[in-house]
Amino acid sequence: MDKFSDYPTSLTAPARDAAAVVPSDATDLAVLPRALFIGQTGDVAARLAGGQTVVFRNVQAGSVLPVRTARVNATGTTATDIVALW
Repeated sequence: MDKFSDYPTSLTAPARDAAAVVPSDATDLAVLPRALFIGQTGDVAARLAGGQTVVFRNVQAGSVLPVRTARVNATGTTATDIVALW
């Protein structure tokens, strides 16, 4: 039995899982994350869960963007080492 299985999963609870993000102009993320961790400073071009496309400019390394992101676009994204958290 997973000793963490009874911990709540909600939008306000800490993330339980993570995966590296490979920016793509055509492919959505496999899981809809609750946030993105940005490893190296740069811009993040994303399509949000609601369908809007936005560019977060000059996101600093070590930042966590609390956004539900369906896709991180390759075009317009200069930040690297992005990790999806859910």
